[in-house]
Amino acid sequence: MTLSLFDQFSSPMYLGIPLILIALSLPWVLFPAPSSRWLNNRMLTLQGWFIARFTNQLFLPLNVGGHKWAPLLTSLMIFLLTLNMLGLMPYTFTPTTQLSLNMGLAVPLWLATVIIGMRNQPTHALGHFLPEGTPTPLIPVLIIIETISLFIRPLALGVRLTANLTAGHLLIHLISSAAFVLMPMMPTVAILTAILLLMLTLLEVAVAMIQAYVFILLLSLYLQENV
Repeated sequence: MTLSLFDQFSSPMYLGIPLILIALSLPWVLFPAPSSRWLNNRMLTLQGWFIARFTNQLFLPLNVGGHKWAPLLTSLMIFLLTLNMLGLMPYTFTPTTQLSLNMGLAVPLWLATVIIGMRNQPTHALGHFLPEGTPTPLIPVLIIIETISLFIRPLALGVRLTANLTAGHLLIHLISSAAFVLMPMMPTVAILTAILLLMLTLLEVAVAMIQAYVFILLLSLYLQENV
């Protein structure tokens, strides 16, 4: 039971080729490319409106130096959102349930924000380790605590995304299995379980969108501290 429950999170292979590569390239194929016409269709118009509103809301608190990150973070947001939503479809694989993939996205971007802060304003960046007015006996302890909190940020980014999506997929798997098992024995309870499954699926759609947004929002907050 345990093996079958967690087998859905293992990266599938076909003819020795990891299918996670296809899953990672699929989002870029689904989105339509801008056309050379004066007027776009409804899909392109909706896509452009969403990207413009999201970018405006995300980078409004940042100064001009941080606006250079807009294409990268907006593309990553759309990429994560599409992967999370595609993973909710039957017989699909969700790459964002892999901690290695999420850490591979979180660590380089977090490290880039830290390096930018150390290069552009080292005094301000190092000042986060020791708040002003700290009593002398607490200085070593606060420096250690702030250093640990700094290095825990990419781990929190990756683990948050992985844990939320993994927990949702496990709940959907368990409740759907319970509905199928209860159907011949207790149809009324099975129908109530199916209704619960539908509500949980709607919740998972919201979680898939929110977690992609939170991932990018936290990266923008880290960037805001260092630009």
